[in-house]
Amino acid sequence: MTLLLFVAGVAAGALNAVAGGATFFTFPALMLSGLPPLVANATNFVALVPSNFAALPAFRAELKALGRKLIALLVIGAMGGLIGALALVNLGGDLFTSLVPYLMGFATVLFATAPYIRRAVERQNGRPANRGAIAPMILLFVFSVYGGYFGAGLGQIILATLVLSGYDDFHISNALKNSIIAAISLVSVAVYGFSGAVSLPHAIIMMMGATVGGYLGGSMSKRVPQKALRIGVIVFGTLLTIYYFVSNP
Repeated sequence: MTLLLFVAGVAAGALNAVAGGATFFTFPALMLSGLPPLVANATNFVALVPSNFAALPAFRAELKALGRKLIALLVIGAMGGLIGALALVNLGGDLFTSLVPYLMGFATVLFATAPYIRRAVERQNGRPANRGAIAPMILLFVFSVYGGYFGAGLGQIILATLVLSGYDDFHISNALKNSIIAAISLVSVAVYGFSGAVSLPHAIIMMMGATVGGYLGGSMSKRVPQKALRIGVIVFGTLLTIYYFVSNP
Protein backbone atom coordinates (compact mmCIF):
# COMPACT_ATOMS: atom_id res chain seq x y z
CA MET A 1 0.00 0.00 0.00
CA THR A 2 2.94 2.32 0.71
CA LEU A 3 4.21 1.85 -2.84
CA LEU A 4 0.74 2.54 -4.26
CA LEU A 5 0.49 5.83 -2.35
CA PHE A 6 3.99 6.95 -3.35
CA VAL A 7 3.52 6.11 -7.05
CA ALA A 8 0.10 7.76 -7.06
CA GLY A 9 1.74 10.82 -5.50
CA VAL A 10 4.46 11.00 -8.17
CA ALA A 11 1.95 10.63 -11.00
CA ALA A 12 -0.43 13.14 -9.42
CA GLY A 13 2.24 15.73 -8.74
CA ALA A 14 3.48 15.60 -12.33
CA LEU A 15 -0.03 15.64 -13.76
CA ASN A 16 -1.03 18.56 -11.54
CA ALA A 17 1.79 20.68 -12.88
CA VAL A 18 1.31 19.71 -16.54
CA ALA A 19 -2.42 19.29 -17.15
CA GLY A 20 -4.26 19.19 -13.81
CA GLY A 21 -6.48 16.37 -12.57
CA ALA A 22 -4.26 14.90 -9.84
CA THR A 23 -7.17 14.26 -7.46
CA PHE A 24 -8.64 11.77 -9.93
CA PHE A 25 -5.70 9.50 -9.00
CA THR A 26 -4.87 10.37 -5.40
CA PHE A 27 -8.39 10.36 -3.93
CA PRO A 28 -9.20 6.80 -5.13
CA ALA A 29 -5.76 5.60 -4.03
CA LEU A 30 -6.36 6.93 -0.52
CA MET A 31 -9.79 5.32 -0.38
CA LEU A 32 -8.28 2.01 -1.58
CA SER A 33 -5.87 2.26 1.34
CA GLY A 34 -8.86 2.09 3.70
CA LEU A 35 -9.55 5.75 4.55
CA PRO A 36 -13.18 6.98 4.75
CA PRO A 37 -14.09 9.53 2.03
CA LEU A 38 -13.89 12.69 4.14
CA VAL A 39 -10.52 11.72 5.65
CA ALA A 40 -9.26 10.67 2.20
CA ASN A 41 -10.26 14.07 0.81
CA ALA A 42 -8.59 16.02 3.62
CA THR A 43 -5.47 13.84 3.44
CA ASN A 44 -5.39 14.36 -0.33
CA PHE A 45 -5.15 18.13 0.16
CA VAL A 46 -2.23 17.79 2.55
CA ALA A 47 -0.43 15.37 0.25
CA LEU A 48 -0.73 17.55 -2.86
CA VAL A 49 0.29 20.90 -1.36
CA PRO A 50 4.02 20.35 -2.16
CA SER A 51 3.27 19.53 -5.81
CA ASN A 52 1.85 23.00 -6.44
CA PHE A 53 4.75 24.73 -4.70
CA ALA A 54 7.34 22.46 -6.33
CA ALA A 55 6.07 23.42 -9.80
CA LEU A 56 6.48 27.17 -9.19
CA PRO A 57 10.27 27.49 -9.73
CA ALA A 58 9.71 26.63 -13.41
CA PHE A 59 7.56 29.78 -13.66
CA ARG A 60 9.85 32.25 -11.87
CA ALA A 61 9.97 34.65 -14.83
CA GLU A 62 6.19 34.67 -15.29
CA LEU A 63 5.49 35.24 -11.58
CA LYS A 64 8.10 38.01 -11.37
CA ALA A 65 6.48 39.76 -14.34
CA LEU A 66 3.09 39.68 -12.59
CA GLY A 67 4.39 41.38 -9.47
CA ARG A 68 1.70 42.83 -7.21
CA LYS A 69 -1.10 41.71 -9.53
CA LEU A 70 -0.60 38.25 -8.07
CA ILE A 71 -1.61 39.31 -4.55
CA ALA A 72 -5.32 39.95 -5.19
CA LEU A 73 -5.72 36.64 -7.00
CA LEU A 74 -4.04 34.74 -4.18
CA VAL A 75 -6.26 36.45 -1.59
CA ILE A 76 -9.40 35.52 -3.55
CA GLY A 77 -8.22 31.91 -3.83
CA ALA A 78 -7.31 31.68 -0.13
CA MET A 79 -10.65 33.15 1.03
CA GLY A 80 -12.63 30.76 -1.17
CA GLY A 81 -10.55 27.79 -0.09
CA LEU A 82 -11.10 28.68 3.57
CA ILE A 83 -14.89 28.77 3.14
CA GLY A 84 -14.91 25.48 1.23
CA ALA A 85 -12.76 23.71 3.81
CA LEU A 86 -14.89 24.98 6.71
CA ALA A 87 -18.01 23.77 4.88
CA LEU A 88 -16.50 20.31 4.49
CA VAL A 89 -15.55 19.79 8.12
CA ASN A 90 -18.77 21.31 9.49
CA LEU A 91 -21.22 19.52 7.19
CA GLY A 92 -19.71 16.15 8.12
CA GLY A 93 -18.62 12.89 6.52
CA ASP A 94 -22.03 11.39 5.76
CA LEU A 95 -23.06 14.24 3.46
CA PHE A 96 -19.67 14.26 1.75
CA THR A 97 -19.82 10.49 1.16
CA SER A 98 -23.24 10.81 -0.48
CA LEU A 99 -21.95 13.64 -2.69
CA VAL A 100 -18.79 11.87 -3.92
CA PRO A 101 -20.33 10.43 -7.15
CA TYR A 102 -21.81 13.83 -8.04
CA LEU A 103 -18.61 15.69 -7.18
CA MET A 104 -16.57 13.28 -9.28
CA GLY A 105 -18.97 13.63 -12.21
CA PHE A 106 -18.99 17.42 -11.89
CA ALA A 107 -15.19 17.49 -11.74
CA THR A 108 -14.94 15.32 -14.87
CA VAL A 109 -17.28 17.63 -16.77
CA LEU A 110 -15.30 20.66 -15.57
CA PHE A 111 -12.04 19.10 -16.66
CA ALA A 112 -13.41 18.07 -20.07
CA THR A 113 -15.14 21.36 -20.93
CA ALA A 114 -12.74 23.94 -19.49
CA PRO A 115 -10.50 24.18 -22.61
CA TYR A 116 -13.55 24.78 -24.81
CA ILE A 117 -14.76 27.47 -22.41
CA ARG A 118 -11.29 29.00 -22.52
CA ARG A 119 -11.21 29.06 -26.32
CA ALA A 120 -14.73 30.51 -26.46
CA VAL A 121 -13.61 33.28 -24.13
CA GLU A 122 -10.53 33.94 -26.27
CA ARG A 123 -12.74 34.37 -29.33
CA GLN A 124 -15.09 36.76 -27.55
CA ASN A 125 -14.90 40.07 -29.41
CA GLY A 126 -11.64 38.86 -30.93
CA ARG A 127 -9.64 39.99 -27.90
CA PRO A 128 -8.96 38.95 -24.29
CA ALA A 129 -11.08 40.34 -21.48
CA ASN A 130 -9.87 43.16 -19.27
CA ARG A 131 -7.77 41.98 -16.36
CA GLY A 132 -9.42 42.49 -13.00
CA ALA A 133 -13.00 42.43 -14.35
CA ILE A 134 -15.53 41.76 -11.56
CA ALA A 135 -17.44 38.80 -13.07
CA PRO A 136 -14.34 36.59 -13.61
CA MET A 137 -13.14 37.41 -10.08
CA ILE A 138 -16.49 36.25 -8.68
CA LEU A 139 -16.16 33.05 -10.71
CA LEU A 140 -12.64 32.57 -9.35
CA PHE A 141 -13.96 32.94 -5.81
CA VAL A 142 -16.82 30.46 -6.40
CA PHE A 143 -14.47 27.84 -7.84
CA SER A 144 -12.01 28.46 -5.01
CA VAL A 145 -14.80 27.54 -2.58
CA TYR A 146 -15.34 24.36 -4.58
CA GLY A 147 -11.58 23.81 -4.48
CA GLY A 148 -11.52 24.02 -0.69
CA TYR A 149 -14.38 21.53 -0.49
CA PHE A 150 -13.24 18.93 -3.03
CA GLY A 151 -11.12 20.34 -5.84
CA ALA A 152 -10.95 17.59 -8.47
CA GLY A 153 -10.77 19.14 -11.95
CA LEU A 154 -10.07 22.55 -10.42
CA GLY A 155 -6.87 23.26 -12.35
CA GLN A 156 -8.49 23.38 -15.78
CA ILE A 157 -11.45 25.52 -14.75
CA ILE A 158 -9.12 27.96 -12.94
CA LEU A 159 -7.18 28.26 -16.20
CA ALA A 160 -10.40 29.06 -18.06
CA THR A 161 -11.35 31.64 -15.44
CA LEU A 162 -7.94 33.30 -15.69
CA VAL A 163 -8.28 33.55 -19.47
CA LEU A 164 -11.69 35.13 -18.92
CA SER A 165 -9.87 37.62 -16.67
CA GLY A 166 -7.50 38.56 -19.50
CA TYR A 167 -4.51 36.32 -18.71
CA ASP A 168 -4.37 34.84 -22.20
CA ASP A 169 -0.69 33.84 -22.23
CA PHE A 170 -0.74 30.11 -21.36
CA HIS A 171 2.51 30.06 -19.38
CA ILE A 172 1.45 33.06 -17.27
CA SER A 173 -2.01 31.61 -16.64
CA ASN A 174 -0.46 28.22 -15.81
CA ALA A 175 1.89 29.88 -13.31
CA LEU A 176 -1.08 31.71 -11.79
CA LYS A 177 -3.12 28.50 -11.69
CA ASN A 178 -0.44 26.69 -9.67
CA SER A 179 -0.05 29.69 -7.32
CA ILE A 180 -3.80 30.07 -6.69
CA ILE A 181 -4.32 26.35 -6.08
CA ALA A 182 -1.34 26.42 -3.71
CA ALA A 183 -3.07 29.23 -1.77
CA ILE A 184 -6.39 27.34 -1.72
CA SER A 185 -4.66 24.18 -0.55
CA LEU A 186 -2.60 25.90 2.12
CA VAL A 187 -5.57 27.40 3.97
CA SER A 188 -7.63 24.24 3.46
CA VAL A 189 -4.86 22.14 4.98
CA ALA A 190 -4.79 24.40 8.03
CA VAL A 191 -8.54 23.87 8.56
CA TYR A 192 -8.30 20.11 8.02
CA GLY A 193 -5.30 19.86 10.33
CA PHE A 194 -7.09 21.59 13.22
CA SER A 195 -10.20 19.45 12.64
CA GLY A 196 -8.20 16.21 12.96
CA ALA A 197 -9.49 14.92 9.60
CA VAL A 198 -6.03 14.16 8.15
CA SER A 199 -4.23 10.81 8.24
CA LEU A 200 -0.62 11.97 8.50
CA PRO A 201 1.06 8.61 7.68
CA HIS A 202 -0.85 8.39 4.38
CA ALA A 203 -0.29 12.09 3.67
CA ILE A 204 3.47 11.98 4.24
CA ILE A 205 4.01 9.04 1.87
CA MET A 206 1.94 10.63 -0.88
CA MET A 207 3.47 14.04 -0.19
CA MET A 208 6.97 12.74 -0.89
CA GLY A 209 5.82 11.32 -4.21
CA ALA A 210 3.88 14.49 -5.09
CA THR A 211 6.92 16.68 -4.39
CA VAL A 212 9.03 14.66 -6.81
CA GLY A 213 6.24 14.59 -9.37
CA GLY A 214 5.48 18.31 -9.03
CA TYR A 215 9.09 19.28 -9.66
CA LEU A 216 9.39 16.99 -12.68
CA GLY A 217 6.02 18.09 -14.02
CA GLY A 218 6.86 21.77 -13.67
CA SER A 219 10.08 21.24 -15.60
CA MET A 220 8.33 19.29 -18.35
CA SER A 221 5.15 21.38 -18.58
CA LYS A 222 6.41 23.43 -21.53
CA ARG A 223 7.46 20.35 -23.50
CA VAL A 224 5.00 17.51 -22.78
CA PRO A 225 1.97 17.24 -25.13
CA GLN A 226 -1.14 17.54 -22.99
CA LYS A 227 -3.81 16.10 -25.29
CA ALA A 228 -3.13 12.43 -24.51
CA LEU A 229 -2.86 13.16 -20.79
CA ARG A 230 -6.18 15.01 -20.81
CA ILE A 231 -7.97 12.21 -22.65
CA GLY A 232 -6.65 9.69 -20.13
CA VAL A 233 -7.81 11.81 -17.18
CA ILE A 234 -11.29 12.30 -18.70
CA VAL A 235 -11.71 8.57 -19.36
CA PHE A 236 -10.49 7.69 -15.88
CA GLY A 237 -12.74 10.32 -14.30
CA THR A 238 -15.75 8.97 -16.21
CA LEU A 239 -15.03 5.42 -15.07
CA LEU A 240 -14.61 6.59 -11.46
CA THR A 241 -17.91 8.47 -11.61
CA ILE A 242 -19.71 5.36 -12.84
CA TYR A 243 -18.01 3.26 -10.16
CA TYR A 244 -18.99 5.62 -7.32
CA PHE A 245 -22.58 5.81 -8.53
CA VAL A 246 -22.79 2.02 -8.66
CA SER A 247 -21.14 1.51 -5.27
CA ASN A 248 -23.07 4.36 -3.57
CA PRO A 249 -26.64 4.02 -4.91
